Amino acid sequence: MSNYSQLKDLVLSLESDFEKFYDKQNSAAGTRVRKGMQELKNLAQTIRTEVQNTKNSAAGDAAGAAKAAPAKKAAAPAAKKAAPAKKK
Repeated sequence: MSNYSQLKDLVLSLESDFEKFYDKQNSAAGTRVRKGMQELKNLAQTIRTEVQNTKNSAAGDAAGAAKAAPAKKAAAPAAKKAAPAKKK
């Protein structure tokens, strides 16, 4: 849950810079917004990876108890017909 707290804190910390950039056209605040958004992106990716790993480990535990169905084989591609020859 610590990542969630970090996410909230980061968004709240950017609020004043957003206001300065959009309301007062302060370009330095825009730079800080861009930097904060990059941090937000990285944190979001970390959270996504953590959630996926947690899901996979939970699914792996459940899959160990019950066998998964075998994967279906792909159908063989159909042979292409040759185009009829043009008449002269």
